Amino acid sequence: MEHLFVDAPSTGAWDEVFAAPGVVRPLYRDVVDVLQRFDVTELRSRFDQLARTFTDRGVTFALGGEERPFPLDLIPRLISAVEWEALAAGIRQRVRALEAFLDDVYREGRVFDDGVVPRALITTSPHYRREAFGITAHHAARITVSGIDVIRDEAGAFRVLEDNVRIPSGVSYVIENRRAMTQSFAGLFADHRVHPVDEYPARLLAALRRSAPEGVTDPTVVVLTPGVHNAAYFEHVLLARMMGVELVEGRDLTTVSNKVMMRTTQGERPVHVIYRRVDDEWLDPLQFRPDSVLGCAGLVNAARAKTVTIANAIGNGVADDKLVYTYVPDLIRYYLSEAPLLDNVETHRLEDPEVLAEVRAHLEDYVVKPVDGSGGKGIVIGPQADQATLAELDAAICADPRGFIAQRPVALSTLPTYVGSKIAPRHVDLRPFAVNDGQDVWVLSGGLTRVALPEGALVVNSSQGGGSKDTWVLVDEGEPAPLPKPETSIDRTITPQVGPDVARQRGPHVNAGADQ
Repeated sequence: MEHLFVDAPSTGAWDEVFAAPGVVRPLYRDVVDVLQRFDVTELRSRFDQLARTFTDRGVTFALGGEERPFPLDLIPRLISAVEWEALAAGIRQRVRALEAFLDDVYREGRVFDDGVVPRALITTSPHYRREAFGITAHHAARITVSGIDVIRDEAGAFRVLEDNVRIPSGVSYVIENRRAMTQSFAGLFADHRVHPVDEYPARLLAALRRSAPEGVTDPTVVVLTPGVHNAAYFEHVLLARMMGVELVEGRDLTTVSNKVMMRTTQGERPVHVIYRRVDDEWLDPLQFRPDSVLGCAGLVNAARAKTVTIANAIGNGVADDKLVYTYVPDLIRYYLSEAPLLDNVETHRLEDPEVLAEVRAHLEDYVVKPVDGSGGKGIVIGPQADQATLAELDAAICADPRGFIAQRPVALSTLPTYVGSKIAPRHVDLRPFAVNDGQDVWVLSGGLTRVALPEGALVVNSSQGGGSKDTWVLVDEGEPAPLPKPETSIDRTITPQVGPDVARQRGPHVNAGADQ
């Protein structure tokens, strides 16, 4: 196996597998032992098998207008039970604080009156939706689904990189990665007790059903997709099928007397809960973009009338604002009276003139991000940028300091990754997914480990050419072994289709409403 590893110069990043050259961390000894039995030919064969599995099942993503299999690496990421419990506790705490914050922002605004954050922070946020003010739902959480991106810093400690509570995507790849790995690397699983990930759809469905309007005992839940041209359409299909609910587009819905109805072959049926994968501005042409054909006119009024619940709630994007991110530790202390369990990455607010002057003078020493960016777009990594890029960045932040934050460059931890018939270190992050049912926050054991595949790259997003790894959370020695659940719809090839009862109306498809 040793001859397959590429010797790479040290970047100061935390190596999750090797404590030193040739010294394997105890957590990974069994994995490395199994891999050592393979030669170059067998590794290549298994890598190709994973890609074929994803292609056959339609597990793809759109990059540059081309559908391609989502890259899954051969070598899994392992997290011990003790580390995971600490990380999951931090995720739950963060989601609870952001839930309280959003509820406050769109209702009483105590956080402004008490001087924790300035009101202008919210009113100048590009994702603040005045149309959502005062909308509440029976038993519903504003953040039903969240994906909190975390990284390991140079000391191996987990830190939060950003929050995603609008329309976080990627959980379908968590489910499919596990399925593919159990088929291709059964021997690895034989030596490990790993928490399963197939509980997610049932947890999500239970949370959605619980959020139904008051008095509805058997709610109709639907997944609202922008359509087949959306980059995350595969995920929309998978989740709808695994939850056993209809997949609909905006043209399948209508509103009558502030009630949402779904057109079916048997006539119109009421809809009580919409798990939407369409961005706010495309959701309701009466309230937002009048040219949108992706949503349904009247959805906002129906939500205000409490006849339908929209998850995640309209206006959640204000909590994804990266300037708001800098206040989250303060929000945890304010709403929960607790010390933050997870630290942020060191971040600077450019609205402060002194901070702005310092950052502008040393742009090559910072990572600068637009506050409303997603998918890795608009990020400038100062140490890797050329002078022309830095000059453009300087002009942009000078014109709009509110629109950017600056962070200390963090050498994301590395994991050995199969690249070009060799195994080389690549930088990774982790997106754990949490489901909030209004009473409790449940964190899926694992998450999406994303890999920056180009050598030295730090942007892991699939839209920027990144890949993924299966994430194994190991069962504590004192825990009973998790019982395997019978596989149902996950066992079948996922093909894009709507539910059997939806009466599809003809109309244009628009590629908008992108997931995060």
